[in-house]
Amino acid sequence: MSEKWYQKIGKNLFEPDRPVSSGELIFFKLFELFVVYYTIRFVWEWALYTQLRNVEVVLPLGVANYLDVTLFFDHHIAPVLAAITTLLIIFCFFRYGPKWLYMVVLVLFHLLYVIRFSQGEIPHSQNLIGMSVFCFAVGAWFFPGKDRMPRFVLGSIIFFIGLGYTSAFFAKLIGTGIHWFDGRHLWLWISEKSIDILSRDGVYQPNFLQQLALNSTAVASVILLIGWFTELIGFTMWWKKLRPYTTTLLILMHFGITMVMNIRFDAFVMQLILVGYPWYLLIDRFTKELPPWLEKIIYRGFS
Repeated sequence: MSEKWYQKIGKNLFEPDRPVSSGELIFFKLFELFVVYYTIRFVWEWALYTQLRNVEVVLPLGVANYLDVTLFFDHHIAPVLAAITTLLIIFCFFRYGPKWLYMVVLVLFHLLYVIRFSQGEIPHSQNLIGMSVFCFAVGAWFFPGKDRMPRFVLGSIIFFIGLGYTSAFFAKLIGTGIHWFDGRHLWLWISEKSIDILSRDGVYQPNFLQQLALNSTAVASVILLIGWFTELIGFTMWWKKLRPYTTTLLILMHFGITMVMNIRFDAFVMQLILVGYPWYLLIDRFTKELPPWLEKIIYRGFS
């Protein structure tokens, strides 16, 4: 009986038939450490910003539509929440506490996120880290064990990344129409970012690529069209053989966005690099036999 299309996608994402290797477990813990680091970094950045600057809600997000988050603007409540989140996610990393502890981290992460960005500015990297915490939360609770949790977490992250890029393509199509890639739109976005940079640094000088785009509507349109098409094929990350190539195109797209519109995606691109390539194969070449102390650390995380 032939496999259905969604079964093929599931096998490419979660690879249930492939044996778990030591290199895979090592990579997974390193990736989890990456998520833990950025979770801690972001919650403290949000908490300190909230304590120093937040005074009113400009744009309610998530639970902020139902909860008055101005309650968290004073009395050092936000830093206390960040401290609790830090402690809990460290427990999660070392697998101390109940399996649902990552869910508590997820709720606190989201709460601090909506508190901070009630001012109206919504970045991308923080959303991807939050989505990763969600995948860890579901994996730790419902798919524990070294044979299932790494595959579920990484597979689901790749699924959501691919879905997010392709959805972004259709969101632009629905919101603006087929003329979204009109080069004059890029002129507007370059001008808007130039104001931000000028107000921050006191000087703004377009780079070579920006000059090309600003001097020609056709060039600007081609730049947008390339980026738009790259978003469209984001879902091809779901297929293991295509994943490295799609990831490379997405990374190049982000470098292009940085060059043209001065928008940086540091944590986002680093996470793409981590999940988009089979790094465990490289680690397996050097870890045929794990030292007992390292084996204890790696396997304890999946007990």
